[in-house]
Amino acid sequence: MGKSKKFKVTSRQQNANLMPLGQQIEEGEFAIPTGRVKRRMGDIRLRDDETLVEGKLSAQILKQASLQADEVNKELGIDTKLKIKSTNLDMGDDMESDDDAQDNDLEIHKFDDAEVEVDADDDLAVKKFMSKDATPRITLGDLIMQKVNERKTELLSQFSDNTEITKDLDPTVIELYTEVGEVMAVYRSGRVPKAFKVIANFRNWEQLLYLTNPEKWSAAGMYQATKIFSSTLKEKMAQRFYNLILMPRIRDDIDEYKKLNFHLYQALRKALFKPGAFFKGFLLPMCQERNSTLRESIIIGSVLAKISIPILHSCAAIMKIAEMEYSGANSIFLRVLLDKKYALPFRVVDAVVFHFLGFRGEKRELPVLWYQCFLTFAQRYKEHVSSEQKHALLEICKIHYHSSITPEIRRELEHSKCRDVEMAEPPQAAMF
Repeated sequence: MGKSKKFKVTSRQQNANLMPLGQQIEEGEFAIPTGRVKRRMGDIRLRDDETLVEGKLSAQILKQASLQADEVNKELGIDTKLKIKSTNLDMGDDMESDDDAQDNDLEIHKFDDAEVEVDADDDLAVKKFMSKDATPRITLGDLIMQKVNERKTELLSQFSDNTEITKDLDPTVIELYTEVGEVMAVYRSGRVPKAFKVIANFRNWEQLLYLTNPEKWSAAGMYQATKIFSSTLKEKMAQRFYNLILMPRIRDDIDEYKKLNFHLYQALRKALFKPGAFFKGFLLPMCQERNSTLRESIIIGSVLAKISIPILHSCAAIMKIAEMEYSGANSIFLRVLLDKKYALPFRVVDAVVFHFLGFRGEKRELPVLWYQCFLTFAQRYKEHVSSEQKHALLEICKIHYHSSITPEIRRELEHSKCRDVEMAEPPQAAMF
C-alpha cells in the first residue's frame, strides 16, 4: 500500500475550527478572498472624470494624426503657404458625412502652414501682364453646337439649339439623364447614379453629359465626376472634360468666393492622375488665356507642388510655358515645376534661359513672382547652363533688379561651375 497523503492545515482553517458551529456554517457558504489581485487586459479601472476610447475609434485617430504629420513633413521647405480648413470628413469612396461636408473650403494662402495674404502690389503687377482681350470661354454646349453646325448645317433652320443637340437621342434617354442631372445638382455623399458612371463608355458621352447640366453640379458631384472620368476616359477625352467642364468650374468658384471648395480642390488633385490630359486641357490653356488671377495661380500651383508628376510631362509643360507670352501665372507654375528638382535635359534648361533673356527690353515693372522664379532656377540649375548663358543671365540681373532677391541670384550664378567648363576638363591621368 502507498503512503497516506498528509493534508496541510492552514492557520485560517485552524482559526475557523475554533469558531462556533453556526458561524462556521455561515462562513462556509461564501468563498474566502485570497487577497491576490489578478490584472487582466479587459479589467481597466477608470476614474470618474475619465472615458474609455474604443479600439476602432482610437485607430482612426492615430491614422488621421499620421496622415497630418506626413502632410506637414512633405510641405516643409516650400516658400508659399496653403491652409485648408476642414472638419472631420470621412474620405471614403462613397460615404461622407453631410454635416462634415458642409463648410469644407480651401482658403487662399501659400504652400506652408503660416497664413499669408495676397499682396496687393504684386497682384497689381501681375494684372499688368494680363491679356486685354476678354475672349469668351467655350462651354460644352458651344462645342456640341459647333459639331452640329459642321455636320448638319442644312437642318439648323428647322430646330432650335437645345432640340438640335438632343434630337438624335431617345426620349427615354433624355428623361433619364435629365433626372441624373437633378440628382448631381444636390449630391452630397453616397452612391453616384449608375447611369452617370457609364456615361464615359458611350461614344456620344458629350451629348449625355450636356443633358445632366454640368454647370449646376454640386461641388461633391464635380469631384465624383472627375474621379470617374479621369479613370475611365482616354487621355484625349479626359483633356476635353478638364477643359470644358472642370477648368471653368474651378475658376468661377475661386472668382466668386475668393477661395476654393474642398471637394473642388480634391477634384484638381484627382485630375492630375492623367498629367498629360491635365496639362493640355487645363494648365496650358489657362496660361495661354493670360487672364488668370494671382489667387487662381497660387491654388493650382499648390496642387502641382503636392502631386508627383512624371518627368516627361513636366519637361513638356516647362518648355511650353517658357515659350508662351508672359503672364504672372507662368512664373508660379514654372517655379513649382522647377522646384521639383528634375534632371532636366539641356534643351529644357535652354528654353527656360531664353524665357528670362526675353525680358531684356521689358520696360514694365516685373512682379516679385518673376524674381522668385528666377532665383529658383538659379538655385536648382545653375550648373546646367553654359558660360555664355551665365553671362547673359548676369546681365539680366543688372537690367531688372530687386533689392532682396537679385543679390541672391547673382551669388548663385557667380559661384557655380558651368556645364561646358565641366565637359572641357581633361580626364586625370591614371596613377600607376
